[in-house]
Amino acid sequence: MKRVAIAGATGAVGTEMLKTLEKRNFPVSSLKLLASERSVGRKLVFKGKEIAVELLRPEAFDDVDIVLSSTSGTLSKQFSPAAVERGAVVVDNTSAFRMDPNVPLVVPEVNPEDIKWHKGIIANPNCSTIIANVPLFPIYKKFGLKRFVSCTYQAVSGAGAWGIEELREQTKAYLNGEPIVKNKFPHQIAFNVFSHNSAIGPDGFNEEEAKMIRETRKIFHDDSITISATCVRVPVFRAHTEALHCELGEKATPEQIRELLSTAPGVKVIDDVAGNHFPMPIESTEEYEVRVGRIRTDYLFDNGIAMLISGDQLLKGAAFNAVQIAELLLNL
Repeated sequence: MKRVAIAGATGAVGTEMLKTLEKRNFPVSSLKLLASERSVGRKLVFKGKEIAVELLRPEAFDDVDIVLSSTSGTLSKQFSPAAVERGAVVVDNTSAFRMDPNVPLVVPEVNPEDIKWHKGIIANPNCSTIIANVPLFPIYKKFGLKRFVSCTYQAVSGAGAWGIEELREQTKAYLNGEPIVKNKFPHQIAFNVFSHNSAIGPDGFNEEEAKMIRETRKIFHDDSITISATCVRVPVFRAHTEALHCELGEKATPEQIRELLSTAPGVKVIDDVAGNHFPMPIESTEEYEVRVGRIRTDYLFDNGIAMLISGDQLLKGAAFNAVQIAELLLNL
């Protein structure tokens, strides 16, 4: 049994962490829910019992074994080391420590062995990275992977609870003929598509695209993979979708890829050509697996394979992946 704390417990990912702990029957002996001052006293339910939210502060990590953290990167840099100093292991869902060479970056279906060298903090990768890596890794192991291009269609859940609320309010306003109010997104999200709302670097890639490139190489332990990404925000409440165009090391037919992925951990093949039924975010919502379909030869590359994938950003892209890491810690 483990003493667990969730930092950022009232956010979109934090609430999913709470639900996932219960659904997975994680062995919790005690549970602390931590958040900012404005959420203190709010009560959340875990296994039929109400638990009051406490203030996120260093002393809150006393008598805690595992911290599931989904705060901001700034807060994580402040509080995650404080939790480690008090003897806890932190599974951190922010970008604060992902590229730190002393911090393992883990997708349990890909590199579970990396948790063995943690020094108190284990990083949860970016949501788009996780969702792509789950189906790509078995392909990489069997056929090799020289390069891939990812074009993402990212739900507003990736921005947090406020993203969901902004899409909801703008949609209501649009349908009622009322003015559209932009609170946090830089552009109207209702009935619109725009480049991912993260800063663009000097190389022309935004932060989300850069994360996919750097994080995949770290997770796969292979800097030779060439990666390009275009990340786009779409008016979908929950679950990201990605189009992947890959050049493999060896030739593989779509049938071979389909057969391989049909038994791959964390993958569900949805590839009904006759029914034109392929992965969709509406069907990936609240599901743990990454759905894969539209598997076909990509004539752009030698040994090319293209596919469409979809996964729940709040679950496999965040909360579920973090709980899976916590489950791995039980066996260390």
